Amino acid sequence: MIMQKFTTLISTAVPLAVENIDTDQIIPARFLKATTREGFGENLFRDWRYNPDGSPKPDFVLNNPQYKGEILVAGKNFGCGSSREHAAWAIADYGFRVVVSSFFADIFKNNALNNGILPVVVSDAFLKKLFAAVEAHPQTQIEVNLERQTITLLEDGSQESFDINPYKKTCLINGYDDIDYLLSLKAEIEAFENQRAV
Repeated sequence: MIMQKFTTLISTAVPLAVENIDTDQIIPARFLKATTREGFGENLFRDWRYNPDGSPKPDFVLNNPQYKGEILVAGKNFGCGSSREHAAWAIADYGFRVVVSSFFADIFKNNALNNGILPVVVSDAFLKKLFAAVEAHPQTQIEVNLERQTITLLEDGSQESFDINPYKKTCLINGYDDIDYLLSLKAEIEAFENQRAV
């Protein structure tokens, strides 16, 4: 998977107002046999999206054509449960670049960052405001500015700041994975080694 650079994203959002969404709900265990990251998006929230016969459940938000976008707004404690990285793969493969919640499980948060997904932690009050805005007007746009570390509801300008590990911020802005980051320092590493060899 090639990491995309992330600076600013303006998008509509998909609201999933459910708390304690675990990684087995994000991608059920029976789909974990694959070893590449592609193709997981079609099974994102599989048991919530589809009936046993494969027909879409019309009341699930991903099957509602009103809601589209690269931002998933989810309930508190998103990504709890097992540590499977496939959950982040499924979210990325579906097309989400940002997940917003008031709390993320630590392992999921790290897996998301490692796979080019920005987890944005907001206050419970701001999360509630986002849900209300998006559910009332599905075309509501949200701006996520990684350089400034802000998330803005564009319809009224309300905004919050969010925290991110500085190293992960650098990687996302430049489209680096961990190896790319080390390669970006190649000249400095070589200069350091040459200096010590003298």
